[in-house]
Amino acid sequence: MNKQVTVPCVEFEFALLDIEQLNRAVLGRQFDVAKASFHLAMLVEESYEILKAGAALGFGVGPLLLASRPQTEPVPGGRRPELTLCPGKLTTAALLFELFYPQSTAVEHVVFSEIMPRLRRHQADFGVCIHEGRFTWEAQGLSLVSDLGERWEAETNLPLPLGGILARKDLGPNLISQLELAIRESIEWAQQRPREALVTMRKYAQEFEDDVLMKHVELYVNAWTLELGDQGIAALSEMRRRFETVRKS
Repeated sequence: MNKQVTVPCVEFEFALLDIEQLNRAVLGRQFDVAKASFHLAMLVEESYEILKAGAALGFGVGPLLLASRPQTEPVPGGRRPELTLCPGKLTTAALLFELFYPQSTAVEHVVFSEIMPRLRRHQADFGVCIHEGRFTWEAQGLSLVSDLGERWEAETNLPLPLGGILARKDLGPNLISQLELAIRESIEWAQQRPREALVTMRKYAQEFEDDVLMKHVELYVNAWTLELGDQGIAALSEMRRRFETVRKS
């Protein structure tokens, strides 16, 4: 975005969108390269390839299921209609809720930044929260029902795959390899210059405290972000297996 890392003979044009907007744009083949949820990646495997660099996965990185009232949990066939807010039908967060709390509540998909404010106003019973909300939910007076990432880890002994960078397969292997290298070099550049990287993050962040932003980076940018590796590929295979089970049910 700041042209500190380039790809020969390639000019980048950037679009900054909510994750579900990105997912739907990829589903419609609107981008050559895009960050997207791994849930969505399972649906576009014929036309998009997951790059080995730029992924978000790990231990302790999962979405949180929060409640507007303490000591409550989604229960199938509950006494009253309940509502859960999710950050988009194609997000990995929504897939995890479906895996761990199937047919428990009605689900409404909204922009992720609306979820906690609506829970605070008691406009929903539960919400699956992602991004910086992981660090701010307690201060907002909400209750933790479940760390969906921890549930994944307990059942699989694998890191949780959240999202990654997808490239259209028709770009060809040579250009895709150059893109992977550029993404890896960009991450390494930012790791070596955190203060300069923070200036860019500050322009687009949903949360406004620098320490929250840096906690986000420390949690979600790790060794698997630089290289997906064998364990990352194994985690994606397990998610694909569970995704297929959900589709067949």
